[in-house]
Amino acid sequence: MNIQDYKTVKNLLESPKKIVVVPHRNPDGDAIGACLAIQHYLLKKNHEVIVVSPNELPGFLTWMPSAKDILKFDKQNRQSKKAIQEAELIFLLDFNAINRVGDDMQNTLNDFKGIFLMIDHHPQPETIAEFTFSDVSYSATCEMVYDFIDKLGDKDLIDQTISTCIYTGIMTDTGNFRFPATTPGTHKIVANLMEKGADNAYIYNKVFDSNTYQNLQLLGHALSKLQVIPKLHTAFFALSKNDLKVFDYQKGDTEGIVNYGLSIKGVSLAAIFIEDEDQGIIKISFRSKGTFSVNDFARNYFNGGGHQNAAGARSTLSLEETIDKFVKLVNKYKNEISKSYDN
Repeated sequence: MNIQDYKTVKNLLESPKKIVVVPHRNPDGDAIGACLAIQHYLLKKNHEVIVVSPNELPGFLTWMPSAKDILKFDKQNRQSKKAIQEAELIFLLDFNAINRVGDDMQNTLNDFKGIFLMIDHHPQPETIAEFTFSDVSYSATCEMVYDFIDKLGDKDLIDQTISTCIYTGIMTDTGNFRFPATTPGTHKIVANLMEKGADNAYIYNKVFDSNTYQNLQLLGHALSKLQVIPKLHTAFFALSKNDLKVFDYQKGDTEGIVNYGLSIKGVSLAAIFIEDEDQGIIKISFRSKGTFSVNDFARNYFNGGGHQNAAGARSTLSLEETIDKFVKLVNKYKNEISKSYDN
């Protein structure tokens, strides 16, 4: 967005409107943090604001301010469609392609006649919004939301509630501030959020120290099934639908497991394959170190995408066939993976 766009958006938000805020399907901390931060910001400006998520958010985010009021499109379909149809403006946050919300919700959004505004830090955004704030250099969409509010001249409206939402998104999407996209500017924003009332210890505890017994048992089971291919500098996990049932899987329980593979010395590429019975697909998360782009890898072979070192994907093959395809592709790219990072 350029200066003129910000002026236009500022004028647009001067009068009360019906606004819907949308994250991607299977929303993470950055997506939910961004949506709730924008919601609370817009409520302060006297707008009517509803967050509509494509589906349920993970349990470790349900504590967030107003998270309980988020509509779930797959379960509250009538209310969600009504909110979208009556909206004058829709914020699309933390995703760059309309298909990231799922087919049914995508069809409803495709019929929307109002204004779309996109804020996102993933590469190659679709040209679907009248206003697009897209920048891959940001560590998180929540960091962009902070700057978005600032550039509208409303930084003074950022209070403890909004700071908590933004901090949560930045913390989770930067891997607790350890990923390369974390900049001095990120830390300056975080310092300001803490000054505004974001309690870093409380937020960390709510997100990372709220495991259930079954959740930890599932993690232990996943670690016991970890496969490492040393000559390919690759590690991967696979969880079947039966694995998930045995350990009473709840949304969010597999969050972060893939990073254990990447933490192994000598590994530059890690993946986790999860059999999703409800969607009839294999959900995939890729992580890499260095120059190997899992964004390109996911886009080219697994109907996915994301960032250079973190991407999501899906497969309609069986779990075994998907893993076989992955291993064959890794062999094809073994030189690139080997040179990706100083092991």
